[in-house]
Amino acid sequence: MKVPIWKPTEEVIQQANMTRFTSFVNQKYGLMIDSYDKLYDWSVKQIPDFWAAMWEFAPIIASRQYEEVVDDLSKFPGAGWFGGARLNFAENLLRYRDDHVAFIFKGENQKSAEMTYAELYDSVARLAKSLRQMGVKSGDRVAAYMPNLMETAIAMLAATSIGAVWSSCATDLGQQAVLDRFGQIEPKVLFTVDGYFYKGKPFDSLANAGEVARGIPSLEKVVVVRYTEQETDISHIPNSIYYEQFIAGEKHPDIQFEQLPFSHPAVIMFSSGTTGKPKCMVQGGGGILINHLKELMLHSDLKREDKIYCITTCSWMMWNWLISALGTGATVVLYDGNPLYPDAGAVWKLIQDEKITIFGTSATLINYLKSEGMQPGKDYDLSSLREIFQTGSALSAEGFEYVYKEIKKDLHFNSISGGTDINGCFAIGSPTVPVYAGELQKAGLAMKINCYDEKGKPVLDQLGELVCEAPAPSMPLYFLNDPDNKRYKDAYFVVYPKIWRHGDYVMIHSDTRGITFFGRSDAVLKPSGVRIGTAEIYNQVEKLEEIADSLAIGQDWKGDQRIILFVKLAEGHSLTDELQAKIKKTLRDNASPRHVPARIIVVPDIPYTLNMKKVESAVTNIIHGRPVSNRDALTNPQSLDYYESILPDLNRE
Repeated sequence: MKVPIWKPTEEVIQQANMTRFTSFVNQKYGLMIDSYDKLYDWSVKQIPDFWAAMWEFAPIIASRQYEEVVDDLSKFPGAGWFGGARLNFAENLLRYRDDHVAFIFKGENQKSAEMTYAELYDSVARLAKSLRQMGVKSGDRVAAYMPNLMETAIAMLAATSIGAVWSSCATDLGQQAVLDRFGQIEPKVLFTVDGYFYKGKPFDSLANAGEVARGIPSLEKVVVVRYTEQETDISHIPNSIYYEQFIAGEKHPDIQFEQLPFSHPAVIMFSSGTTGKPKCMVQGGGGILINHLKELMLHSDLKREDKIYCITTCSWMMWNWLISALGTGATVVLYDGNPLYPDAGAVWKLIQDEKITIFGTSATLINYLKSEGMQPGKDYDLSSLREIFQTGSALSAEGFEYVYKEIKKDLHFNSISGGTDINGCFAIGSPTVPVYAGELQKAGLAMKINCYDEKGKPVLDQLGELVCEAPAPSMPLYFLNDPDNKRYKDAYFVVYPKIWRHGDYVMIHSDTRGITFFGRSDAVLKPSGVRIGTAEIYNQVEKLEEIADSLAIGQDWKGDQRIILFVKLAEGHSLTDELQAKIKKTLRDNASPRHVPARIIVVPDIPYTLNMKKVESAVTNIIHGRPVSNRDALTNPQSLDYYESILPDLNRE
C-alpha cells in the first residue's frame, strides 16, 4: 500500500474551488459525485456537459451564448466548440477593473513596479486605441520580442482585444530563431525592448531586434520599450517608435472588445524547433481561455486573494498560462532575469518578501537546489506559500521528497504536464487529493487520456505512450501554412488514427490513478528491444552527489542499440573507475541491468531547450551523423560543439 507524501486537510478540501465546482455540477445535473475520480470519470464520459458547466462556473463573458457545446466529438481533429458564441479573450481577462493589484513586476536589477486592475485596463485601452489607429484589425498578427515585462502582457491584451493574433518570443532567443518563428506568421506590429538583464548585467537587444525587423517585410511598426535605460538609438530599426510615444495620450478611453467566434485565432505558439523549422500552432481564444480557467481555478485552486509567480519567459506557454490568471482577479508576479541571481536564495526571498501563495518552477531548478543542499524552508519565511506547481520535465520521487523535506511540508505540490501544443495540461493536480512521490496526481478534467502499449492497447501499471482519446477545446485549430492539415495530422494522429499521440512515455498507476512521466517517447531507449524511458536513468544517476546533470541516448550499434550516458560532474569530482562502477551499480540495483550504459562520458554541459527540457534528439542526431537543425531553439547551443568534437571517440568499442 502506497503512503502519500501529503494529504489535504478537511479545511483545505472544503474551501477548494474544486469542491465548489463539484457541488455546482451535482446541482446542475442532479448527480451525487463525491470524489475527484468520480468527477473525472463523469467529465470524460459527458464531455459536452463538463465544458458547459465550466463555461457557467468560470463564468465566460460572452455577448452571445453558444448554440451547442461541440458539434461532433468523433471529428478528431476538427471538432467545433461552442458554435454560435461571440466573446473576446482579453475582455474575459480584464473583467476586474478595481484597485486590487493586478501585476507586481520584479527585475533582477531590483527594479520593481505595481499596477492595479484599473490601471491595467486603462493601459490596455490606450494601447489598443493606438493599434486600431495604425490599422491593426481582427486577424492581423502582433508579435513581441520581449522580456517578461508588464508592457508585454499589456500588448498581448491590447492586440487580442481587437481580435489580432498574438505571438511572443523572449529576448534571450537568437535573431535567427526569432526570424524562423515570426517570419512565418508575418506580423504587422512588433513590440521589442532596448535590452534586458541577466546575472546582473544589462544586454543590448536592439541589434537583434533590428535584424529581425529588417527580415520581416510585413512589419509596419516596431514599438520599442525602454527598460535598461541606457542611451539608445533606434534609428537603424525600420518603422520604429518608442512605446511611450506610440501609446495613446487620451486618459481613460474605453476598450472596444471585438466580439468574435469561440474558435477565432488568438495565439500562435511554436514547437521547439529542435528537429526543423518550428511549427506554428494556431490556437483559438475561447479554447485557451476556458482551458486555462479550468486549470487555474480548479486544479490550482487560484483565488482572488492569491499571488501567483511562475519562473517563465514569454517564449514558453507557461507565460500565457500565467497571464490568464488575470481572469481570476489574482495578483500576477512577473519576474525578469535569472531567478538564481545573485544566489539560489533569490527566488525564495521574492516569495518571502511578496508573500507569494502559488509558485511555479521546473524540475531543473528543484534538482539544482537539491544538489546544492539548499534548505529554503529553514532559511526563509515561506508561511504564505500554499502551493508549488512544477513542470518542464519529469521530477523524480526524490525530488518530491526534497520539496516536502526542505521547502515546506504543508503545501500542495502540483506537478503538471501537457504542452505548448494544447496550451495546457493532460495530467495535473487537485488540492483535494493526496500527493504520492513521483506521480502527477491525476488526469486533467475532461482530458480523456490513456496509456497505450506497442500494440495500441490501453495498459495500467505498465510503461507506454501517452494518448488522448477525445478532443479538447485548447487543441490547435490548425498549423499555419498547412492547408491540407497534413503536418498537423502527422504530428499527433499518424500513429493511432483519431487518437492524439502526445509523444510522452508514461505509466498510469491503477491504485492511485496517478501518472508517472518517463521522458519523451521519441527519446525512448531500446537496448535489445526493451523500452526504457530516459527519466528512469536520470532519476537514479542524479541522486549521486558526484553528478550535476546527465543525458542518455541510444546509439545504433552492431544491429542493436547501446546506451551512452553523458554526465556533467559536480564541482570537485572526476570520472574515476570507482565513480563509473558506482553509477553502473546504482542503475543495475535500482533500475535494471538493461539500464546500465555501455559508455559513460564526461561533458561540460547538457543541451536544453528554452523551456528547460533536455535535448536528447539533438545529441542522438550528432552521434548518428545527422544534421541538427535550428540550434537557436536551445538555451545553450554551444554545448553541442563538444558532442561533435568527440564523435570519433563515440564510434569506438
